[in-house]
Amino acid sequence: MSAVNKVLIVGGGFSGMATAIELRKHDIEADLVELDTSWRPEGAGISLGAATLRALEKLGVYEEFEKEGHHSTGADLLAPHGALIAHISGGGVEGSEVTGEGAILRPKLGKILSNKVLELGTNVFLGNSFETIEQDEHQVHVTFLDGTKKDYDLVIGAEGLHSKLRGQFFPNAPTPEYVGQGVWRAVIPRPSEINSTRIWLSDDVKIGVNPCSDANMYMFITESRPTKDHIDPILWTNIMADLIKPFPDPALQALIPHLFEEGANIDYRPLFNLLMPAPWNKGRIVLIGDSVAATTPHLASGACIGIESGIVLADELHRQSTLQAALDAFHERRFKRCELVVKNSARLSEIEIQHGDKQEHGQLMKTSFQAMAQAI
Repeated sequence: MSAVNKVLIVGGGFSGMATAIELRKHDIEADLVELDTSWRPEGAGISLGAATLRALEKLGVYEEFEKEGHHSTGADLLAPHGALIAHISGGGVEGSEVTGEGAILRPKLGKILSNKVLELGTNVFLGNSFETIEQDEHQVHVTFLDGTKKDYDLVIGAEGLHSKLRGQFFPNAPTPEYVGQGVWRAVIPRPSEINSTRIWLSDDVKIGVNPCSDANMYMFITESRPTKDHIDPILWTNIMADLIKPFPDPALQALIPHLFEEGANIDYRPLFNLLMPAPWNKGRIVLIGDSVAATTPHLASGACIGIESGIVLADELHRQSTLQAALDAFHERRFKRCELVVKNSARLSEIEIQHGDKQEHGQLMKTSFQAMAQAI
């Protein structure tokens, strides 16, 4: 017998959808509320390491990813003029035959997951969220923005970095911290010769391209920015092009015109991280994903740890006979793994900003990926 029968998930991003999928596999009733009426993740592409591919396999959507995304093995690290510095080989992960890594457009991954959520029978309510939440020893009493009221055994907050639930129920939690870097992303056509990730490195700027379908790849540029300034979107294309111009590699220079084409979908975001100390629950309200463990993209594992947390939480809610036992087991399995990704990503960011030891940078990436390859 599961620890809960009826659950509310607040937030329909990757973490919330993963939780819903796994809860329904265990025949636990789930409602999901999402304010975005289009239920469409923002952004360009997303890199998926082997651990993330394993999580998609667990969710039952790996075949859909292979149809819509791009699977590759390894990444080339290049000097600004294009000379090969190193090749990073993609390895395997425990508990799966999946190897290598991949990428996909964020909206396409969102559609794959949302289709699975609906297929398994989650009750989804778009354009809605909670207005008030009160709990007692036995239930959580929720009033929604549309005026309806329902009771649940558990509320799972998967609202993201600026979680309303975290602010309301964890007033002493740390706030998101700007790390001193920003990331630019764009979707551009994929030349036939680019079949896997390429990353060009300089002191203050890192440029990468990652195939995300047969036709497209997405470009990402990380740059140091000491302060979190607002950048007018009308300037984004020119700024992104100017960041590429100092890199003399002709293969990279040839990509600049594509930034000015329709459909480039250029996106800029300042980078934050957040790690809330455990426990991540207050009674019958528990938070997962970016709400409690938000990371920079240096290990390409932010979505991974959120999706994994949804899988583990649903698993423990099914396996344990009491809610407290389930939450204790969830924290035991998730906190240190999420902490590793958040802290190691933050250290990688520091090394890049400070022009630090590249050997430490490489070793930290290697040990982090080895840790992520271990069982969920």
